[in-house]
Amino acid sequence: MKRREFLGGLMSGVAVAASGALLFPTAAWPETIRGNKGLAARPGPTSLSIKKRVLEVNGRAAEVFGLVQPDGTVGLTLDADTLFDVVLSNEGGEPTLIHWHGLAPPWDMDGVPDNPAALLEPKKSRRYTFPVGPGGTHWMHAHTLQEQKLLAAPLIVQTAEDKKRDEQDVVILLHDFSFTPAEELLATLKSSAGGHAMDHNAMSGMAANMHGGHMSGMATPGMVPMDLNDIEYDAYLANDRTLDDPEVVAVENGGRVRLRIINGATATAFTIDTGALTGELIAVDGQLIRPVSATRFPISMGQRLDVRLELPKAAMASPVLALREGSDHRTGIILAPSGARVGKLATRGVEVGPIIGLDLEQQLAATASIAARRVDRRFELTLTGGMSGYEWGIDGADSLYVREGERVEIVMRNMSMMAHPMHLHGHHFQVSAIDGRAFPGALRDTVLVPPMGSATFAFDANNPGRWPLHCHHLYHMASGMMSFVAYT
Repeated sequence: MKRREFLGGLMSGVAVAASGALLFPTAAWPETIRGNKGLAARPGPTSLSIKKRVLEVNGRAAEVFGLVQPDGTVGLTLDADTLFDVVLSNEGGEPTLIHWHGLAPPWDMDGVPDNPAALLEPKKSRRYTFPVGPGGTHWMHAHTLQEQKLLAAPLIVQTAEDKKRDEQDVVILLHDFSFTPAEELLATLKSSAGGHAMDHNAMSGMAANMHGGHMSGMATPGMVPMDLNDIEYDAYLANDRTLDDPEVVAVENGGRVRLRIINGATATAFTIDTGALTGELIAVDGQLIRPVSATRFPISMGQRLDVRLELPKAAMASPVLALREGSDHRTGIILAPSGARVGKLATRGVEVGPIIGLDLEQQLAATASIAARRVDRRFELTLTGGMSGYEWGIDGADSLYVREGERVEIVMRNMSMMAHPMHLHGHHFQVSAIDGRAFPGALRDTVLVPPMGSATFAFDANNPGRWPLHCHHLYHMASGMMSFVAYT
């Protein structure tokens, strides 16, 4: 019996003992939508609605947004190389718009307000049609402060090979959550003395020893502290749940799982910890890489990781945790075969989450690099800003004009004391250098640039438009760290 057949015979919720109670996972995450071969249209478009919903977080009710299909399925799962044909309806009561992060739609369907499409008003609908493209783990989210209220969902594109493979897909969407409205969080950051309104987890210099979430040691006298986390959130969620009541996913003893992990947090980087299980990283940002084996994998805001796990043959639970950078906060899910006992997991761990850097990035290599050719246009950008006054920017980004068909190279140097996950819309790029060291890296759409570090990437200008290039830290983007790559 194949694992897929085995799992199909399991009851929809696996009951496992946890501190004397029964835990039942929710069945909230995507189901496959069968598309026609090629780019033939389906019998009708898929309906997707922006809705308000209520979660329980830390024992309190929280009103948030959701992106759901009529049957309650969260997000979308589509077939590769078919037609993306979706009617988006706004039933959330506020004007908004959705960005299809990881896909490469025509510019007018990208989902950034007034670039060029207007916000989608309440009670209105809009149809989107364009090629889905190849397979990959992607997501969709508001390109407004509404993203903080969980207006995001998985967007999974499966290949024919994915569906033949004898493994189980498990989607994990990470969030940081606050009961405080995003507008108030941003105003506090901008108005507080020194900008440090919340938990700033300051690091003196470029670091070293951890002390209760702060970093010290090896500091250069007079050096500006590095800021890790601008905001002290009320909770950290994996598939809408904290570790006080985690999702428990039914799996098979000795089976194989493909974790599709999406960092949908607005301002928090994590390290994925697979515990006793060694994971095989097989894709980043929906793009295949040469596999890298480890038990810990960094993931910044907007990025995605596909990690393959071989599960133990014993009936034992396997937690998959997300450790918050520079803090002992954590979230995650639990993989559990039938009969496994699941012990209680605390939302605060015994260690501080690692500082996210580019050590792993420098090990990654695409399975299929972009074609070798001469660079036609090169831009050198400087990422600037700081917590004092909370103003962020991209110097040198006023003239990112390209022509269709050109090979474009962008060098980003970070002269601020915060890391910035930089995202380019409408394209996939190849990381080609880290701190000036050239190498054929991974294909991505979001790359982290650490403090005082640099990253270089190259892409082909093959999708005309005026495409945002911005930091995927929501509050940095809202405070000026956004520019555009514009075709002439």
